[in-house]
Amino acid sequence: MPPNHIIRPLELTDFRKGYIECLANLTVVGDVTEQMFAESFEDMQRAGCYFVIVIEDLELTKVVATGTLVVEQKFIRMCGRVGHIEDIVVAKGQQGKRFGFTIINQLKELATATGCYKSILDCSPDNVPFYEKCGLEKKGIQMAAYVPGAAHKL
Repeated sequence: MPPNHIIRPLELTDFRKGYIECLANLTVVGDVTEQMFAESFEDMQRAGCYFVIVIEDLELTKVVATGTLVVEQKFIRMCGRVGHIEDIVVAKGQQGKRFGFTIINQLKELATATGCYKSILDCSPDNVPFYEKCGLEKKGIQMAAYVPGAAHKL
């Protein structure tokens, strides 16, 4: 990791450190207000199964990379747990510093520490080589069903 960068859990103050702008490098985020961010942050904290980590550039006081682990409790595999790695993104201009690799490895370690028997991740075909370098392997096919008009929380 470059000097003046740290990896740590997401904090409420990260809204003002560009967390939402960082996520916007991945997909449509929408007009998330600080109140919306705080409410979702608290909901995720209460649930106890969300682990959002960030890399912060301490000089810029900006979030430059992030990723999430969601731990799912199962009945299969003797009531095992599965880690879902989600929302991996490195801000534009920050690629090539191994931030994505660092985030993935930290999330894999968190999955192991929380008792997950496996971690899974959905990605586009273009990103497969990167994730293979991170130690993941192709397995299965992703499917999705989008609910019309349900882009935000009601």
